[in-house]
Amino acid sequence: LSHMDEMARLRDALEVGVRTIARDAVVFAQSVPRLPNTSSIAVPGLKAETLVIGLDLAGVSISAGSACSAGKVETSHVLAAMGAAPELAKAAIRVSLGIGNSDHDIQNFLIAFGDLVKRLRKDAKEAA
Repeated sequence: LSHMDEMARLRDALEVGVRTIARDAVVFAQSVPRLPNTSSIAVPGLKAETLVIGLDLAGVSISAGSACSAGKVETSHVLAAMGAAPELAKAAIRVSLGIGNSDHDIQNFLIAFGDLVKRLRKDAKEAA
């Protein structure tokens, strides 16, 4: 496999895992041609900033915005232009992969993501 094919395979595995953990998760632009190393995901009801911080504490680095808007905390104008609901766009995280990533990295992400989503949803239920 080429590096691009391998990154696409890893990205697709990550997205399948995310949808297994959170069945209501949205993978933006999943059905159209896109970069093989990047995934934009939202879990309804969870804030992007909370996911970024929680995953960072678990040793996983992701972003809540596009690479060109790193450091800004605002809704993606691209997702808005694509017709994403504002609440969903505010929940979007970006996961980028590189040549050095492996299946092990995807599994580590999914474990951290699953633990975090489970904890956040439990906390939300208890607060309601």
